[in-house]
Amino acid sequence: MASYKKILLCYDGTREGRKALRCGADLALDLKAETHLLSVVDMRTSIAQSAGLLTDVACGRFEDAAREILQEGVDWLTERGVLAHGHFAFGHPIDEITNLANELKVDLIVVGHRARSGLSRWWMGSGNTLLLDRVSCSILVAVSAPREQEPVEAATATTPAGASGT
Repeated sequence: MASYKKILLCYDGTREGRKALRCGADLALDLKAETHLLSVVDMRTSIAQSAGLLTDVACGRFEDAAREILQEGVDWLTERGVLAHGHFAFGHPIDEITNLANELKVDLIVVGHRARSGLSRWWMGSGNTLLLDRVSCSILVAVSAPREQEPVEAATATTPAGASGT
């Protein structure tokens, strides 16, 4: 197995993000890896959902909520013995993950993914393909099945509209 010394965890507060956080924490502890946590606000999605009518107040709320999600992730990791450096970004998640991974020269990126069923996987496409094509490190995709149960502590987390990971 490759030796991962620097890991980037991508976290957005969703069930999939929490699964990536758990998997990444386990790896970071086992490997004693330097750990970074990224939370991204995807303003393109937020603007599209509001038909371009977002106010500065609404944008500020998205940022506040995303920073809270980032802090929640850092605190969760700290409670489990993982020292993580938090990073926050505005933009398209794939772009921001790529930029930070390249800047930090990480060995591994951990992202969450919800398994789709039926026809949705054919018409929705694959967002992770772009990430695979844009980084030179390994990527661990923590898959969260639609029926997968979560620990009670994770069920209280919420995700604001526009906050996104992958």
